[in-house]
Amino acid sequence: MDNKYIGQFKKGSLEMVLLHIISSGETYGYEILTKLNKRSGHVLGLAREGTIYPILYRLEKSGFIVSRVASSLSSSKKYYSITHSGQELLNQLLSFWEEYKKCIDDLISDGSKGGT
Repeated sequence: MDNKYIGQFKKGSLEMVLLHIISSGETYGYEILTKLNKRSGHVLGLAREGTIYPILYRLEKSGFIVSRVASSLSSSKKYYSITHSGQELLNQLLSFWEEYKKCIDDLISDGSKGGT
């Protein structure tokens, strides 16, 4: 049942979810993708690199996260950390999310079925 309306809900929450994952400690793209899919793939669907990385780039460009590259002989990884302004944004988003959930729950649980 994945339609455009459900897709909009998913897209609208990804920035908040990614900031939350990064806020728990420095992490890299593949680890973020793995955590996201393992914890929420059954509801959000499996996230792909083409979805996650553009959001990470936007968050970094906006100053909400920073990155550093760690290289070894065999590979390199780009690690992300949340900034102070990113933590402030996350706190605002989480606060709004709680208000939003309560508001929607109140609206749809009032007992009326499509009434006026």
